[in-house]
Amino acid sequence: MESSAALSKKDEKFREFSLNGAPWKVVLYVSLPLALYQSLNQLFKILDSMMAAHISSSAVSTVSYLAQLDLTLAALGGGLAVGAGMKISEAYGAGDLELVKKRVSTLYALCAAVSTLLLLVLLPFTSEFLRLAGTPEEFMADGVSYFRLDLIGMVIMFFNNVYISVERVRGNSRGILYLNAMVIAVKLILTAIFVYGFHMGISMIAAATIISQALMFAAAVFRICQPGSAFGFSFSAIAFDKRVALPVLIISGPVIVEKAAFSLGKVLVNSMSTVYGALTVGALGISNHIGGISTSPHIGFQDGSSAIISQNLGAGKPVRALHIFFCTAAINAGISAVTMIFNLVFLPQIAWAFAQNDPAFQQLIMNIYQFEAWGAVPLGINSAVVGMLYGFGRTKSTLFINFCRVFAFRIPVLWCLQTFTSLGSTSVGIVMGVSNIGVGLLSAVIGFFTIRQICREYHISFPKNRLFRLRQAV
Repeated sequence: MESSAALSKKDEKFREFSLNGAPWKVVLYVSLPLALYQSLNQLFKILDSMMAAHISSSAVSTVSYLAQLDLTLAALGGGLAVGAGMKISEAYGAGDLELVKKRVSTLYALCAAVSTLLLLVLLPFTSEFLRLAGTPEEFMADGVSYFRLDLIGMVIMFFNNVYISVERVRGNSRGILYLNAMVIAVKLILTAIFVYGFHMGISMIAAATIISQALMFAAAVFRICQPGSAFGFSFSAIAFDKRVALPVLIISGPVIVEKAAFSLGKVLVNSMSTVYGALTVGALGISNHIGGISTSPHIGFQDGSSAIISQNLGAGKPVRALHIFFCTAAINAGISAVTMIFNLVFLPQIAWAFAQNDPAFQQLIMNIYQFEAWGAVPLGINSAVVGMLYGFGRTKSTLFINFCRVFAFRIPVLWCLQTFTSLGSTSVGIVMGVSNIGVGLLSAVIGFFTIRQICREYHISFPKNRLFRLRQAV
């Protein structure tokens, strides 16, 4: 083993814990800080929307609409980070530190290439891109400058997400949480100063994002440039070959398409929703934010479990990997139920905080969310299944699941409601509920048959009287 690809004592200790510690403890240790991290991100989005609402109802609707376009583009970096993270985690679990070093370095190089290409293509043609995406004209005046600044912030976030993915592999979930808390605090303070202090427009909300994300970027650069670590960056370790880069691209490709298609589908839903007025688009975005109180922790457990699963799979422990999945599914279901009840009980107060003394807008938010809420538990199961599929490298299945979520359960249903009923803006809420419940059921079915396939592939006992005899190899 070369010194350029060594593990610290902390990394060695975590690898041993991930592969041999009690599954529940491992899941909570890795995923709970990530769930808090995702919840903080969601809180940041909610407070950001409230500050945009202070400017005007049109401003919050513009930010909510463009947020989906942001997510569509962010799928490039996010999908790459997820896919590469799984292959890095697998090599880490197998103890191949040279391969870890090469995949980490190559991942950063790919991220730099994607970011550069994105800026060169979109910055000069922002107006044309927004119109091509069906952005309503009433959003264009403020939206163009906001989106240009947001692109710069997004590129910085590409690198930050890649860094977070690498740190997640090595179990540094608490470090991610603390760093993100700092970023959010800076972002909210700056946004409050710009909006409440200087009464500036939504472009300065994007500027605050750039400044806060740049702080995380600086910390990430300092961290990855430390010599001797298997998780550090080295130009000499970059390798675009079939052993290093090809597996990363193969597993990342479906994830990129999945995330982009899902976000693009939400853009189309927003576009279709404009027939009910621009405020309906804003109310839908706010409803999604409220729903995120339930679903954002799922993403933390999804990310954490997928890393643990791939590590154990790399170490030749598929049964233990399945046990991690069942722990995650149980936790997600419990979190979903509690937070859904909380949101429904306090929905009038939560919606009022966004509506800024506009009773009609408050009622519109409530009408949409009361349907969306019932998909919380199914989405918890969905996230657990997706985490398992990521961990086992079955990203084509996750692509199918998320494609169906939007293009089978969402867009066609909304079209039918708009064409054959007179429900009005309530249709948007019904569609969210139908799609979230539908994708949860679909995920459960795909998860069941995938687990049976995994059991056959790895010769795991699948007795008739019990679903799995997991304890035998945990």
